[in-house]
Amino acid sequence: MLNQVMFFLFGAMIVIFSLLTVTSRKILRAAVFLLFVLISTAGLYFALNYNFLAAVQLTVYAGGIVVLIIFSILLTSHVSERAVMAPLKQSLLSALATVAGATLTLMTILRFTFVPSSAADPHFNITDVGNALVSYNRDGYALPFEVVSVLLLAAMIGAIVVAKKEKMLKK
Repeated sequence: MLNQVMFFLFGAMIVIFSLLTVTSRKILRAAVFLLFVLISTAGLYFALNYNFLAAVQLTVYAGGIVVLIIFSILLTSHVSERAVMAPLKQSLLSALATVAGATLTLMTILRFTFVPSSAADPHFNITDVGNALVSYNRDGYALPFEVVSVLLLAAMIGAIVVAKKEKMLKK
């Protein structure tokens, strides 16, 4: 009973703060709402007893990515700056794309045959996951993580340079 209450509480928090994130006109406030979404997701992982995944969620996403986003916002814009409202045509197309994406996601989930956890591979454990994350061999994920981190750094530096150029042109 308590697990169900916690699940619905975290689920409601995720939905509410997600909506506030995408509808807020102040960009810094939207970043804070995103932080609450990520913390709620970690709470959901803790409730499901996925402690390692919850810790990664808190440290990498809530701790690292949101701080990076907030620093980028503070470097490139004023805190009180408001986002420009999208035109009606763009809002309708965005809503249509959202509904199409949600429909595709639901169709995929409903068609997937889920296998009970007891039928999973008994030889697969958390040590294998850890070794795959830090390995550079064929089944390793260290190199893709490094490439993505360099790509994100380059994108952030590019965004800062573009934003600074726009400010210089306005003056």
